[in-house]
Amino acid sequence: MLLVIALGGNALLQRGEPMSAAVQQQNARRAAQALAAVAQSHRLVITHGNGPQVGLLALQQLATPDVPQLPLDVLVAQTQGQIGYMLEQALRAALPPQQPVATLLTNVVVDADDPAFQAPTKFIGPHYDAPEAEALAARYGWVFRQDGARWRRVVPSPQPKRIVQIEVIRRLVTDGVIVICVGGGGVPVIERNEGLVGVEAVIDKDLATSLLARALDADCLVIATEADGVYLHYGQPHQQRLERVTPAELRAQLAHFPEGSMGPKVRAAIEFVEHTGRPAMIGALHEVERLVRGEAGTQVVP
Repeated sequence: MLLVIALGGNALLQRGEPMSAAVQQQNARRAAQALAAVAQSHRLVITHGNGPQVGLLALQQLATPDVPQLPLDVLVAQTQGQIGYMLEQALRAALPPQQPVATLLTNVVVDADDPAFQAPTKFIGPHYDAPEAEALAARYGWVFRQDGARWRRVVPSPQPKRIVQIEVIRRLVTDGVIVICVGGGGVPVIERNEGLVGVEAVIDKDLATSLLARALDADCLVIATEADGVYLHYGQPHQQRLERVTPAELRAQLAHFPEGSMGPKVRAAIEFVEHTGRPAMIGALHEVERLVRGEAGTQVVP
């Protein structure tokens, strides 16, 4: 089977961990071990988030105010290279030497008139206490929203429309390559008469991964995240994990899933199943084998 697997931010950075290269490389090795077990029986295309990393790059730029600032699309491209490098190195160490792995810089087309540009929702960067967030918002004009008990910067997250390098990805998959692509949701670009132009945004990686999985005619979509599934009333005493649901049942519960966290994952799964009639799974990365077998997480089925 062809599996398209989206790695959440926890693949490289657990909540609260320092954003050092050593920590991210260690987590990449853990992710690679889980993926290598699945790769023994299936073809893989892997995507990943980049929220902490792209936010850190944006923050680091502020330390050098005399140096021209790079726009978000360039920072997304940089993190695709950074994270792809770490994951590819870890996968090469975990897989048989004859298994080819390639990281592909990927552009994703969005609509210049997408209303998301006027309503930022995508979390990037580290967590802050409320006074820190208020000070940064006042100083730089950033927008912050609460993420758990603390606050994070949010940026526009337009809907992905088209994956520019999809034919290249298809050729690599056909040749047996494990492909790491659409990192961070892809570099956001719009189509103009002069060609593709980058925009100030970060595309949600789960929605972009769903688009990728549909374009590749994948057998299933796997969204690996921190949680072991999708919950109603998450974090409350009466929380309830959804184990096997249809897209229609999930749509009826969309109000339970925040846009900045589980909401896009749920919508990505719904879109994939509705378009393909094939299953999608949402659950913990360390259970990826059981997710694929239908034994863990939330199974979204036709």
